[in-house]
Amino acid sequence: MPQAVVFDLDYTLAVPRRDRTTILEAAADAAGAPDLSRADYLEAHRRNLTGETREPIFAELLENRDTEAEPAELAEAYRDEIAADLRALPGVESMLTELGERYRIGLLTNGPVLAQRDKLRTLGWEEAFDAALVTGELEAGKPDVRAFEAIADELGVDPERAVYVGDEVEADVEGATDAGMTAIQVLLEDGPDPDPRAAAHVRQETVATAVPAAVAELEGSALDP
Repeated sequence: MPQAVVFDLDYTLAVPRRDRTTILEAAADAAGAPDLSRADYLEAHRRNLTGETREPIFAELLENRDTEAEPAELAEAYRDEIAADLRALPGVESMLTELGERYRIGLLTNGPVLAQRDKLRTLGWEEAFDAALVTGELEAGKPDVRAFEAIADELGVDPERAVYVGDEVEADVEGATDAGMTAIQVLLEDGPDPDPRAAAHVRQETVATAVPAAVAELEGSALDP
């Protein structure tokens, strides 16, 4: 039976009002940087899942570019743009409270410490979880099983007794199942298809109601003889 429910943050519990390409463009403009590719940003992000800030990410993106823009200024501008744009998906705060009455509630999010912790402050979620880990604080990021084992340890549960909810196939579904957790995949309108390794699939707009229902169904299945 599940003892804990662990969540991804971005696009699972909270989303920006603008698309990330537009936000990146606004940050580059604010920092006096040249145009940056969202695809290149994501690749650099995947190579920098541990650390304090996004500065190494932007250092990669600005390398060999004809610009006087500083990676630290660009990282701060991007963080400010995200903070101004971020909003919780409808009903998720009540969902966290509801689930917390029965399960340990955790958060495991990929990214630099300052960026992800700032998102939690912006959302007012610093005390919303029994344990919240940012991979910038860890030895490895998702999908490395060590990241999932770390949040299970923080929650005081075995990975096999935890459900992980996230939208990315590799980072969330694959990583969680490899660590022994049960995965619930959040389906985005323009995201990947349902992955068969996930025990349940919920649409992003229905997370607040569909996740508790899916967890209850998993618990019911565990009780069946």
